[in-house]
Amino acid sequence: MSDAVTVKTRKFIRNSLLGRRQMVVDVFHPGKPPVSKADLRESLAAMHKVTEKRCIVLFGFKTKFGGGKSTGFSLIYDNVEEMKKFEPKHRLVQLDLLDASKVSSRTRKAYKELKGRKKRTWGTGRRAQLHKQKKAEA
Repeated sequence: MSDAVTVKTRKFIRNSLLGRRQMVVDVFHPGKPPVSKADLRESLAAMHKVTEKRCIVLFGFKTKFGGGKSTGFSLIYDNVEEMKKFEPKHRLVQLDLLDASKVSSRTRKAYKELKGRKKRTWGTGRRAQLHKQKKAEA
């Protein structure tokens, strides 16, 4: 990361129930493009004395109009187990801690169509339909 980039944290909270530290991150980068999350992860690890960089989650970064300053949110988990327990699945996939195939690939629309089909069938027809679904999924 360049010398012209400054990283500051504010609104620091220690959330012991979720096993993490959470804070707002301000990045000052005058005359430069927004800083990558990998570079920010390294600087936050040095700043907060974190040994495992995988435990740092950065999200929600917005660059102010005119550039020069970006603001986002950071979570620093105590260990990877806590992170896997509480962090949303899509962020775990982004950090390569969860295989993308393990996350449900069915869309919202598919769920709703399935629900409608279940409502329309009744009795033995419903049992036959559930049997067909299980065969299709297997």
